[in-house]
Amino acid sequence: MLNMIQFAVQEETLTDLLEAIETTDVQDLVVFNDDFNTFEHVIDTLIKICKHSIEQAEQCTWIIHYKGKCVVKTGTFDFLKPMRDAICEKGIDARIL
Repeated sequence: MLNMIQFAVQEETLTDLLEAIETTDVQDLVVFNDDFNTFEHVIDTLIKICKHSIEQAEQCTWIIHYKGKCVVKTGTFDFLKPMRDAICEKGIDARIL
């Protein structure tokens, strides 16, 4: 019986460790405010590149405007990099943090 309890505790610990490793791999794609791009341009870019809904893109754009930045997507670096590159190609400052 003791071996079963030890195994269950060890399995739970390993599962927790794997989950912790997986969650630390998640990063944020952050878009920063500037004085050049229009609301419409940023909204259209978020819809096309990040697949945001109209409402989500509008909300993110207002947050960018008032707070100076907004996390527009989360994921692994490999998932976010093409989006970051495409946003930057549109003349919008975006970074993976």
